[in-house]
Amino acid sequence: MRATRSLAFLVAALSGTALGWYVAGRHLERHKADLFSAHRFRRLAALSYLAGEDGVATLQLLRDYIAWEPTAPLRQRASRMLRRMEAQLA
Repeated sequence: MRATRSLAFLVAALSGTALGWYVAGRHLERHKADLFSAHRFRRLAALSYLAGEDGVATLQLLRDYIAWEPTAPLRQRASRMLRRMEAQLA
């Protein structure tokens, strides 16, 4: 009986993790174009999407975003991303 409960818990935990991963990926994919949105959480999702993108175009987009972003926490996050990407491309 104990092994069955452990197995059920393990299956439920793995299923929940997989579902959460899928939903988060869909959320990021859906909001990747919302970098200059009026909604803070959409901008955060777009920043999270851009964190996985490399290239000169992404660097310029981040520079423009940093100059435009009205809230300090998102501006700081974008600045950290920009520094990391510049170091990787250098």
